[in-house]
Amino acid sequence: MVGKVFSNVASNYDLMNDFMSGGLHRLWKDRLVSKLSPFPGMKHLDVAGGTGDVAFRILESVNSIKRRALQDPLNDDLQEETRIYVCDINPNMLDVGKNRALEKGLGEDKSLVWVQGDAEALSFEDNSMDGYTIAFGIRNVTHIEKVLSEAYRVLKWGGRFLCLELSHVDIPVFKELYDFYSFSVIPRLGEIVAGDRESYQYLVEREVCFNDCGCRISEGRV
Repeated sequence: MVGKVFSNVASNYDLMNDFMSGGLHRLWKDRLVSKLSPFPGMKHLDVAGGTGDVAFRILESVNSIKRRALQDPLNDDLQEETRIYVCDINPNMLDVGKNRALEKGLGEDKSLVWVQGDAEALSFEDNSMDGYTIAFGIRNVTHIEKVLSEAYRVLKWGGRFLCLELSHVDIPVFKELYDFYSFSVIPRLGEIVAGDRESYQYLVEREVCFNDCGCRISEGRV
């Protein structure tokens, strides 16, 4: 069911995120990357990141560091070693990300690697990643404990884990407003913008089931 939903919404996924969050998801992802503190030469895994929204931000951050250190030949070597793996179980989402990379002139950038894979059974080696991010994706997995176990397995000692996800707010009036917006407005937006009410109804139910309102970044170090 999750696979079918994301196949249906892939082409309008980022546009609908703008509508649903009023553009706030962009600020949340910027903060996520700033807390990650990317660096040239890093090996990073972005899970459930098929459209590349987080990966592009990480690469931009790494490139900005490179521009500030153009005279350092060691930095050039490290830049060549930078790898940002975008892992998503849905090939349609990955196709959107690859097309966005082409539009940004990053289609031939070796730093970006697109991988179809399952967050619960990653194909990467143990202790191979400096960082791991998952933004608005952990709500859609079947076994969260398996995802966390896999994240721990692939991270190097000292590696960073960051999860961006909606969180719970206990103020009743905000909860009522949020529930109204979620169940009455978002599916209607999905119908108008993406021509798909049912998929966004499902995504709302999945989100509200996972958490009620707000946004948080959970981070940890191995």
